[in-house]
Amino acid sequence: MPDPTAGKPLDLVLFGATGFTGALVADYLADHAPAGTRWALAGRSATKLRAVRDRLAADRPELKDLPLLIADAGDRVSLRELAERTRVVISTVGPYLHYGEPLVAACAEAGCDYVDLTGEPEFVDAMYLKHHARAVETGARLVHCCGFDSIPSDLGVLYTMRELGAQSGPVRVSGFVRARGTFSGGTLASAMMAMSRPKAMARTAKARRAAEPKQPGRRFGVLAGPPRHDKTAHAWVTPLPVIDNQVVLRSAAALPEYGPDFRYGHFAAARRLPIALGGLAAMAALAVAAQAKPLRQAVGKAVKPGQGPDAARRAGSWFTLRLRAEAGGRTLITEVSGGDPGYGETAKMLSESALCLAFDDLPKTSGQLTTAAAMGDALIERLKRAGISFRTLTAPPSGSPGPVTGPRR
Repeated sequence: MPDPTAGKPLDLVLFGATGFTGALVADYLADHAPAGTRWALAGRSATKLRAVRDRLAADRPELKDLPLLIADAGDRVSLRELAERTRVVISTVGPYLHYGEPLVAACAEAGCDYVDLTGEPEFVDAMYLKHHARAVETGARLVHCCGFDSIPSDLGVLYTMRELGAQSGPVRVSGFVRARGTFSGGTLASAMMAMSRPKAMARTAKARRAAEPKQPGRRFGVLAGPPRHDKTAHAWVTPLPVIDNQVVLRSAAALPEYGPDFRYGHFAAARRLPIALGGLAAMAALAVAAQAKPLRQAVGKAVKPGQGPDAARRAGSWFTLRLRAEAGGRTLITEVSGGDPGYGETAKMLSESALCLAFDDLPKTSGQLTTAAAMGDALIERLKRAGISFRTLTAPPSGSPGPVTGPRR
């Protein structure tokens, strides 16, 4: 197949550069994109785009002529023109169920690689059903969930499997996440949108399962269970019903080294039981509020889209994901950790994902892919160099407090 990106004038375009997370991604690219990278800012307001460029150029004069592209999430012609001009598109425009599909369609048609930071399961499944086949034909790589949802879990499990070695029997991996941070209006809006459509989400997930190729002799599933105290996490843990579970299982289906019988469970971890139960209660309350439009609007007014935590609050935020893998009578414990999960590290993960697709020597793949299947070890190495830690811990003996990594939290 001819390279669909050959001869394109740009290496990557940031769509949504004027939003809260988009501005953080623009800052990261300005500081870390390799010299000579041909990149541009895109959005619907020329005035706001110029303001972003002027802010970047104030400290980096070489960016004073950074190209600006006018494109609107609702204008398919402008999105197609955008996709035809670049090799990779970064999208920070959500909620993706409202605004995301036309750009995915444009990238699939133009053979343009695409990354976003969605955590909306219905959107990801719908994009697979609508655009995966065309992306396979054109060579486009459509990679969703390139932020805190779900790079730590997806690449953390891949790292763990590399440490564990290829398996021929059952593998069970549990991920225990702890974090301190806050959210922006855009994140809240996306979460409320996803939770407001449980029936549509279930229908779309069922349709995807029916459409995906079957894998005879291989089994994949989710680990769950009631709230409990876990010795590996050194905390009370509760199942997290988030997209990370689906993403990890899709990577397992795509990569044979995960073995024929693989299960993953994603859990929230808290030092004290009341905190764990309080987190569950808060999620349940948001899910209930999401079912009624007046309640959704009331919650949305608390933090409006475009607003988010300031630099000082982001600097005090952090995350750890401890992973326990059990296979062949062996237990292995690994950990992924970093700074502000929702914004600082998400901007880093999203940017490095785009740069990885643009410049790294990767396996030949196309269609809708996970980060592990599309970029794998190359992206892990990029994130390590960028300051996100992937490491193997010594498995604690039964009853011991186990290793302490980083500051006590």
